[in-house]
Amino acid sequence: MQPSYSTSSRQRLALICGAAAFLLAGCQTPPPRQEAPPPPPPVVIAIPVPAENAGAAPPRETPPDPVIEVLAQTDTLLRLAPPELAKEIARLGEREDAAPETPFLLAMALAQTRQAVDTARALGLVQRLLANNAAAAQPLHPLARLLEARLLQQRRLEDQLDKQNQQLRDLQRRNDQLNERLEAVRAIERSLTTRPPPPPPAPPASAPGNSPQRPAP
Repeated sequence: MQPSYSTSSRQRLALICGAAAFLLAGCQTPPPRQEAPPPPPPVVIAIPVPAENAGAAPPRETPPDPVIEVLAQTDTLLRLAPPELAKEIARLGEREDAAPETPFLLAMALAQTRQAVDTARALGLVQRLLANNAAAAQPLHPLARLLEARLLQQRRLEDQLDKQNQQLRDLQRRNDQLNERLEAVRAIERSLTTRPPPPPPAPPASAPGNSPQRPAP
């Protein structure tokens, strides 16, 4: 037969067991404190950014502007010395019809010589380029019109210069003629001053039988 415990006895027994458990827990050596492991490095998630026009075809290379190329070659022509310019004129003349810009470059080179015959030839080349309605020649028409205006002005100035030179030659010829006439007059004057004076006139001779009578002694 098991002994019966009262309520108070049960409470005391529970308190004793709880105190014993607390003491036993206090007498035990606490385990060594472990340091907390360092936090893991942050995970960087790379999110690809779609490029603009992704998947589009690469842009095509723009063809060079013919006007810019002609201007660059014209700048080179303007820097050439007369011997090099003559060689370039000969080279461009051999391949005059090779490309639409060749007549323009040849006309520009001819305009640098300041010769009337070259100016006339350059004007003909530019006018021929303006009459060319091909697609490759049309971008050069504005430059050709500018060069045509310059060549026309240069031709007018050359005509005026030729007229002035002709007038100067005429004046020089007249001046030479006047100098020749003046020199002829001076030569006549010198010949007159250096000619010896004429001898004095001889006394008139008496007629025979009419000799003067001598006075009587």
